[in-house]
Amino acid sequence: MEKLERQERNVNNERVIIEKVATDNRDLAKLVVELDQYLQGLYPLEAIFGVDFNDPKTKEMTFVVAYLGEVPVGCGGIRRLDTETVELKRFFVKPEIRRQGVAKKVLAYLEQQAAELGCTVMRLETGELQEESVLFYKKLGFYEIDRFGEYIDCEESYCMEKRIAE
Repeated sequence: MEKLERQERNVNNERVIIEKVATDNRDLAKLVVELDQYLQGLYPLEAIFGVDFNDPKTKEMTFVVAYLGEVPVGCGGIRRLDTETVELKRFFVKPEIRRQGVAKKVLAYLEQQAAELGCTVMRLETGELQEESVLFYKKLGFYEIDRFGEYIDCEESYCMEKRIAE
């Protein structure tokens, strides 16, 4: 695995490393399971929109894992929706690590990856019950939009987007 970014920002005296990973990465899989468990405590199963890692199209997505030292603490991915737009998927930071800048670093890295694809818009779906997520995204320039794609008929879905640097 290639380490794509090493930044000197320390969290609890540990360096945060963002690593681009394959869809079958064990650390990614563990973090996604933890994300799903968290979401299942908030929403009915039909309102949780995951990623089918067995679908060959998933290999076209970009995924990253954030490490604090050697410990995986966060993840996220982007899926291209069209020539200008990507969707943020499976974005998660372990609760005990939140509010320490890890999520911001992961998001910034994924925005850079989207820009390199020529995309200018990043969309996402979250839920109003995840107040901390909605506030985090708003703080970083996302704004509410109408539900899109597979989320159109899901009342629990709260969709957002932002323009990203070209």
